[in-house]
Amino acid sequence: MTLIDRRLLLAAGFSAGLAGLAFAQTPAASPPAATTTPSETRFITVASTTSTQDSGLFGHILPLFKAKTGIEVRVISQGTGQALDTGRRGDADVVFVHARAAELKFVEEGFSLERKPVMYNDFVLIGPKADPAGIAGSKDIAAALVKIQEKGAPFVSRGDKSGTHIAELALWKAAGVDLDAKKGPWYREIGQGMGAALNTAGAMGAYVLSDRGTWLSFKNRGDLVISVEGDKRLFNQYGVMSVNPAKHPHVKFNDGKLFVDWLTSPEGQKAIADYKIDGQQLFFPNAAQAGA
Repeated sequence: MTLIDRRLLLAAGFSAGLAGLAFAQTPAASPPAATTTPSETRFITVASTTSTQDSGLFGHILPLFKAKTGIEVRVISQGTGQALDTGRRGDADVVFVHARAAELKFVEEGFSLERKPVMYNDFVLIGPKADPAGIAGSKDIAAALVKIQEKGAPFVSRGDKSGTHIAELALWKAAGVDLDAKKGPWYREIGQGMGAALNTAGAMGAYVLSDRGTWLSFKNRGDLVISVEGDKRLFNQYGVMSVNPAKHPHVKFNDGKLFVDWLTSPEGQKAIADYKIDGQQLFFPNAAQAGA
């Protein structure tokens, strides 16, 4: 082999060695960037009374909160009693309901550090245009309930331990009507939400207690009208509470508190006041009212 041939062979080997070294030192290709999946969305879970959902309020305010914070609010819509129990189990980060005594008990039990008032509206007694109890136009809810019971006029109760159901039972008591003794075929408990109760009342030609917000947004009214309104005993206050992380460490306390703080801030209160149907305001913010 000539000198030239040996040099060519050595050069080829050296080049191959460099190529192998370069290949060995080339970093492995980076994996493609992970895409965000729905499970990675920043969100909180709010257990709330059906009226905030059925009235359309959440459809109005939750997009505003998400636009400001990037936090999605996922709602469990259920009666107040069920919503409070959902919070007790740690299955929600925030509870937004309307039964003040039950809310304060929730705090006393340690499931929340604080209850904050948010807004109010009122209850209305809905009934058929035919008005079998003869109560239309009354502003005395207790007298109206007495007449319904005495005449055996059909009445639909949610019967679901919701804020509306709790209020209804309190009104019967205020009217001096012992439901345990007076219940009969005229009184029907359905164990369902406000929309279902209104639909049942419409089908039966019955009376039913409703929050005004759900009534104003209810489309299937048929022959139902407002029979009684304006009694101060029909006042309906809403409160909100973050679930205590000392009870349930997994709850999203900080993000939940952001929602509570936003609801009770001037911005959140304005968003609530701005929600209207046919020009009628459904909820009236009062977070700044002491003792509400």
